Amino acid sequence: MGSVTSRNGRLIIDFRYQGIRCRERTKYVDTVANKAIVEAILKKIEAELILGTFEYAKYFPMSKRVKKFEEINAQKKSQRVNVPLFCNFVPVWFNENKSKWRISHQTSVTNNLQNHLIKEFGGKVMSEITKSDYLNFRTMLAQPDDEDLYAYSEATINKITNVMRMIMTEASDRFGFKNPMVAIKNLKVRKFHIEPFSLNEVMLFIKNVRHDYRNYYTVRFFTGMRTGEIDGLQWKYVDFDNRLIMIRETLVTGRIEYTKTDSSQREILMTDMVYKALKEQHKKTGHLQFVFTNSVGHALDYNKVSKRVWAPTLNKLKLKYRRPYETRHTAATLWLASGENPEFVARQLGHSTTEMLFRVYSRYIPNLTRRDGSAFEKLIANHINASSSEEQSDD
Repeated sequence: MGSVTSRNGRLIIDFRYQGIRCRERTKYVDTVANKAIVEAILKKIEAELILGTFEYAKYFPMSKRVKKFEEINAQKKSQRVNVPLFCNFVPVWFNENKSKWRISHQTSVTNNLQNHLIKEFGGKVMSEITKSDYLNFRTMLAQPDDEDLYAYSEATINKITNVMRMIMTEASDRFGFKNPMVAIKNLKVRKFHIEPFSLNEVMLFIKNVRHDYRNYYTVRFFTGMRTGEIDGLQWKYVDFDNRLIMIRETLVTGRIEYTKTDSSQREILMTDMVYKALKEQHKKTGHLQFVFTNSVGHALDYNKVSKRVWAPTLNKLKLKYRRPYETRHTAATLWLASGENPEFVARQLGHSTTEMLFRVYSRYIPNLTRRDGSAFEKLIANHINASSSEEQSDD
């Protein structure tokens, strides 16, 4: 933010350009009227600085700094000659980084590039992509004007623009231009509220779901496994002797991959219901690779299962529609509400700490967490009762 000052009776414009502080003396004498004129000039300068159209010589042709900034701008222009188009740099960046990504992440990045970023910035020289270009693109994703498009959630927009951020960071370091995204923060993601099933709803669902999926949902509701974990569960990871399900791999877009995180590598204890369900399932698919399969013995497609089994069953029972992922939240709330140790529950779910349990599930288990004030109420009540008893005995 610039300012107008005075020195030896003349007004001076004080501002920053190209990271350099500039103080230029004007022809205006220090009066109230002249100060208003100079402040209006300063506003024009600041507006042009934001737009990138400011020319030093236009306002201060006699300044010694004109030549200095012409040299700086010429040097930057020569550097930009070798800066590639966005669409030409992206393949280089992708190939350099893909070896450290899971296949599923590679697919996600590819989709974001092809469906959004290359379409918007592909033909632009990377050093010419401005902060305004990026912000307008983000606004378009959130509130598209085209009737054929739809607004994306904050989380999805952040995923798309984070890819853009990584690309621009690497390119700016490599080609020596200012990264326009440095000071821009991600959109704030609205808090997600879970909607777990009650135990009565769980039992009702299992009783009425298609018979060939009863074992699947029994295991799903009572282990808290993620969709990719249960759909990718293989018999080699089921230990009936020790009643353990070993989570070692997960199914992502039809491929078996390493689990979501290192902490996701875990052993889940089988309850009696889960043990019996898996034993029954073993009679059907024990000779196959996967525990739960479609009619031809292949791994399940979660989209088809959701549309053909999950949603119809909820509709039939007149239960509120919830995402299949709520089976995981349901397992967590049932474990905690039953009084299981939070550390045990965290291990079953594949969380590295108990922090998320208390942040996400506490309102469903007030008597366990004591965050409803019941423990304090009980303390006061006990104290009052004890005092009353003492007074009565004294009488």
